[in-house]
Amino acid sequence: MGRSIRLGEGGCGLKLIRYQPLRSQEAFHRSKARFKGFSGPIGSGKSQALCQEAIRLAFVNGGTMGLLGAPTYPMLRDATRRALLKVLEENEIPYVHHKSESTIELTQNGSKILLRSLDEYERLRGTNLAWFGIDELTYCKEDAWLRLEGRLREPKASQHCGFAVWTPKGKDWVYRRFVGEKNPEYAVIFARPRENKHILETDPGFYDRLQRTYSDAFYRQEVLGEYLVSDNRRVYAGFSREIHEEAVELDPERPLLWALDFNVSPFCSVLCQRYGDDLYVVDELVLERGTSAEMADLMNRRYGQRKAGEKPLTLVIYGDASGSAMQTNGPNNYSQIVASLNRGRWAQVQMRVAKKNPAVLDRLHLVNSLIAPAEGKTRMFIDHKCQSLMLDFEQLRFHEDGIRVNKEADAKRSHSSDALGYLIWEEFSPRMKIGERPQKDTPLYI
Repeated sequence: MGRSIRLGEGGCGLKLIRYQPLRSQEAFHRSKARFKGFSGPIGSGKSQALCQEAIRLAFVNGGTMGLLGAPTYPMLRDATRRALLKVLEENEIPYVHHKSESTIELTQNGSKILLRSLDEYERLRGTNLAWFGIDELTYCKEDAWLRLEGRLREPKASQHCGFAVWTPKGKDWVYRRFVGEKNPEYAVIFARPRENKHILETDPGFYDRLQRTYSDAFYRQEVLGEYLVSDNRRVYAGFSREIHEEAVELDPERPLLWALDFNVSPFCSVLCQRYGDDLYVVDELVLERGTSAEMADLMNRRYGQRKAGEKPLTLVIYGDASGSAMQTNGPNNYSQIVASLNRGRWAQVQMRVAKKNPAVLDRLHLVNSLIAPAEGKTRMFIDHKCQSLMLDFEQLRFHEDGIRVNKEADAKRSHSSDALGYLIWEEFSPRMKIGERPQKDTPLYI
């Protein structure tokens, strides 16, 4: 069950918390550094460490104000706040949630916790803080951290502390400030891969599955917790024409997998065939400007008019879920495509379109897991005809936040790779949610 440890005392005395810290979490809580960080891979208990440290400091600094933040409001609402409230409720710590003010008050000692997103960091000026904690710091700008450093000046505080948790994202400002520079006020704790025994006890294959579905670079960053030198924020950093481009022949005995992205100009689609765990991109169809019916007519001319003696192909359609929405002036995009395909000669036409598109980052990571798998040899091969797709792989970059793809740089980019991503998600997605699991309960005192 683990041993109980005493992390501190506040004005209200000791409070029993059900929490079994891992070795790295315990070292993080025990650190007396004014600014400290917890750098860990997926499943290392970062959210738990963040919330437990916030509650600890709220009791150590009774009657004062602290701040718990996240890079964006959706992340604050869906992850950080939810994790904090869960810890409070599981441990029966009385609180009042002032939703209009986005504040949590601990009624036992009068401490307040401000809940704030850091995307508009100029709004962080103002009230003195006893402590602050940041979730996923590598997705925040350095100026946001500096604003909070300047607010760490509550005169009634017993222990001033600014802390954060994160997964590495290259040798960025977080790496420089916490790891690269030797500042005596800063400390960082590194969680080790596979340290979280609670996950492995219930799901021994958790990390092995990630290795199969992540790219090599993403696996090393997210699962091993390594600080890698980034490739200018390339979305598909593992792609190389020398590795992935080769002559791909159509196999008429295999289904032809056709994926579409419903952008008007250009309108892009890609055609693939699957060989076990490998994907071969046979061709792409690109209309500088076109309709769904025109794209289907092009498909009929290219692959739906087999020569005498040739077997008709089986066609499987994938694509953007938004294409299923009804049009104001008629049928939806997929209905138009199927109607037009009826004029071709096909053995069978199947639809494999999701009701809802996957999260963008999840889709990108899965595509990268075929381009440069963590397990080694590439699982994707692309015919030289697919120039639009390969330009996407070479040129697409993330914005500085590392979350959003910069599609504004070139309006022609992203559509072929998006189409391929929808296909890969349907064909190769593990269909399981990957995330951190709550710790088992063991007494810990704060």
